Amino acid sequence: MRDRAPIATDVIGESRSPTPEVKVRAVARVWACALWGLETALVTVEVDVANGLPAFVVVGLPDAAVQEARERVRAAIRNSGYEFPLRRVTVNLAPAERRKEGTGFDLAIALGILRASGQLAVDVEALCLGELALDGALRPVRGTMPRVRHALARGIAAALLASANAGEAAACGADAYGFGSLREAVDHVAGSARVAPTVAPAPAPPERPAVDLADIAGQETPKRALEIAAAGAHSLLLVGPPGTGKTMLARALPSLLPPLDHDEALAASAVHSVAGLVDPRHPLLRSRPFRAPHHTASHLALVGGGSPPRPGEVSLAHAGALFLDELPEFSRHVLDTLREPLEEGAITLSRAAAAATYPARVTLVAAMNPCPCGHAGDAAAPCTCLPDAVERYHARLSGPLMDRIDLRVHVPRLAYEDLRDVGRESTRTVRERVLAARERMRERLDGTGRRTNAEMTVAEVRRFCRVDTEGDVLARDAMRARRLSARGVHRALRVARTIADLALRATIAGEDLALALLLRGAS
Repeated sequence: MRDRAPIATDVIGESRSPTPEVKVRAVARVWACALWGLETALVTVEVDVANGLPAFVVVGLPDAAVQEARERVRAAIRNSGYEFPLRRVTVNLAPAERRKEGTGFDLAIALGILRASGQLAVDVEALCLGELALDGALRPVRGTMPRVRHALARGIAAALLASANAGEAAACGADAYGFGSLREAVDHVAGSARVAPTVAPAPAPPERPAVDLADIAGQETPKRALEIAAAGAHSLLLVGPPGTGKTMLARALPSLLPPLDHDEALAASAVHSVAGLVDPRHPLLRSRPFRAPHHTASHLALVGGGSPPRPGEVSLAHAGALFLDELPEFSRHVLDTLREPLEEGAITLSRAAAAATYPARVTLVAAMNPCPCGHAGDAAAPCTCLPDAVERYHARLSGPLMDRIDLRVHVPRLAYEDLRDVGRESTRTVRERVLAARERMRERLDGTGRRTNAEMTVAEVRRFCRVDTEGDVLARDAMRARRLSARGVHRALRVARTIADLALRATIAGEDLALALLLRGAS
């Protein structure tokens, strides 16, 4: 007996004839995109609707969320007014060798089923991203920005996605079409109700400085260190008694940093997109991130992790600043996980199934007391800590971590008369010097792929950080007397290069290196 396609039914006992002249596609293909960290790959969602016992199978190494798409897609198609085929539906996510994670394949699977079953008469020539609700509503997904950027690089200029994600796609330069439901997406593809592409959202207005340097009395040396850190992206540690303004100084840093350029904004925004922290109204970051996690944060929160691996605070602060207040109160194990990201500017989270790499080029700013009670070396208040307690307190910070901190500055207690000083420099004045120094760095490092002095390699330090005879003697004496490591000397030379840039000097003077070594001494 010859096989017959089953007749679709709405209610038991009430049959209706199939739609005449249905253009059935043997195997429908729809573009989607898989995401592992910030690594992306185009996925071809292949859908075959064949005769046989009703079944719905998803293959191609799907995870649990993708497997559960079968129920979401089935309900969404029916509740959107379409018929789910009472036949054998096979969905393949190609290439099948890489694991597929998340709920972003729902829309592509649904459109592929409608195309393969003949309910959609045209092919879908766009990237499809979105999670489906049971009633057919389209929900946003994380990681839209890196997926759309990857699709654009592969020649796919249009994207169909949830309305909440359309701004992200438009900010990347794609023709982004946002929809509230599966029905709207099908009508757009079929041409019965076309939707205009989303206009790229306007950038967020500049943020008002949380702290102005003119509001901070005294502390000229810490302010100078803060300016150097902002100009060259150098790590900074502020050490001093409680209430001397360490946190206030650190929170003045974001207003000194230059604005993000387009490439930095895309890279930083992509990390926030993967973490689900993008503002739909302003998806592209304009101000540099400033992250300040609490000292109870775990190593997973700080550097990232989980399954699948998610970005941590050090990656969310990429191209900006990471502030660690009360540094010794963090677990030593947690702090030591920062050693590689501070050196490499990226972090790779390896798991059994896959590995995810996130950028982590940050300016680290930390603050701490000199001892548990906070008054060691304070002439105004005696220290009540036993010597072994102070030793244990400092032992929480490992030597390799401290060696990666370029500037270590003491923040002393102020006298009452210092609170009334006048003529302080404002953030605006200092920022102009920072911007001028950054421009000198940009011209010098053009073509190297680096933007700041802190990023220079050893070869570039030898090329751009040459010192005179006086500086050579200073560096030699520092290695002998203060037991500086080779890395410590190179970091001091990078800081000296920044000091010279702020002073508009083409070469490093002996006084520049002397100041760099002096600012590296407090701890």
